[in-house]
Amino acid sequence: VDKDALDTQVKDRKIQEAAEKARNEELANEMKQNDKIMCMLEERQKNDIRNINKAITEFQKNFQKPETRREFDLSDPQALKKDKPARLSDDDPRCTVSGLQKFMGEDLNYDQRMKFQKEQLREWSLQQQREWKNALADQKFADDLYDKNRIALDQKTMEQQRKEEENRRAVCAATKDFNRTQAAELAERKKLEKYQKMKDDMDEISSLLQGDLLSENPEQAVSSFGRHRVITDRWKGMNQDQLMAIRYSQQQQVLEKLRLKEEERQRDAEWDRQSIQVARAQLVLERHQQRQNRERRRALDNINAELSQEQKSKNIYLKEEAYSNFPTNQYYAQFNTTSR
Repeated sequence: VDKDALDTQVKDRKIQEAAEKARNEELANEMKQNDKIMCMLEERQKNDIRNINKAITEFQKNFQKPETRREFDLSDPQALKKDKPARLSDDDPRCTVSGLQKFMGEDLNYDQRMKFQKEQLREWSLQQQREWKNALADQKFADDLYDKNRIALDQKTMEQQRKEEENRRAVCAATKDFNRTQAAELAERKKLEKYQKMKDDMDEISSLLQGDLLSENPEQAVSSFGRHRVITDRWKGMNQDQLMAIRYSQQQQVLEKLRLKEEERQRDAEWDRQSIQVARAQLVLERHQQRQNRERRRALDNINAELSQEQKSKNIYLKEEAYSNFPTNQYYAQFNTTSR
C-alpha cells in the first residue's frame, strides 16, 4: 500500500470538505437573510390587507347604509311590525282562495270551538270507559265458564288415564308371564345345544388325534401320480437325503462367495495403488503450478510498484497545481452562488 499517496488523498479530501463547508455556510446565511426579508414582506402585506378591509368597512358604514338601498323593503327587519295583519276577520275580503290565509279550523272563534270539542271528547271517553268495564265483566264471565269446563274435562281425562293405566298393568303382567315361559324354553334349548356341541367337539378331537394330520405320517403326502410328487397341503418335510443335498449346495455357495470376495479385494487393492499414483502425479503438478504462480506474482508486484511510483508523482503534480489555483476557484464559486 502506498501510504504517502493515501495521506495526500486524505489531505486533498479535507481541503475539499473545508471549501464545501464554507460554501454551505455562506448559502445558509444567505437563505436566512432571504427568509427574514420574506417574513417582513408577508407581514407588510397582511397589514396592508387589514387596512384596506378596515377602510372598506368604514366606507360602507358611512356611505352605504342598508336603508338607502333600493331593495331594502325586501329585507327590512321591521317590515312585520309596519305591515297589516294577514286577516282582520273571517269575512276579510283580502283572504281569497289563492291567498292561503284562511284554512279549515283556523277561524277566529277557535277557543269556543276547542272548548266544545274537549267537552265532546270527555263524553266520548266516559262512554268508552263504560263500554270497557262491560267488556271486562263479559270477559271475566267467559273466563270463569271456561275454567269450569276445563276442570270438568281434566277430571274426565284423569279418569280415562287411570283406566288406561290399569289396562297397561294387566297387559304388562301377561307379557311378563309369557316372557318368563319363553326364557325357560330358551334356556332348555340352549342347554341341549351346548350338550350336542360338546359331543360333536369330542368326536372331532378324537378323529384328529387318530388321523394322519397330527400323527406326522409322511406317507400321507405321497401323490397318487408317483412318489416323486407330493401333496402340498399334506407335506410334512424333507427326508435326510434331500437335506444333505441342500447343505452341500449351501457349502458350494459359501465357497463361491469367498472366491468373489477375494477377487473384489484384489481389485480394490489395484484401484488403491492406481489412486496413489494419480495423487502423487497431481501433487507434483500442483507444486509446479505453485512455482509458476509465485513467479507471476513477483512480476505483478514489480509492475504494481512502478505504477504506484508513477501515481505518487502524478498526485504530487496535481496537488501543486490545485494549491496554485485554489483562491481563484473559490472566488468564482462565491460569485456563482451570489448570482443564483
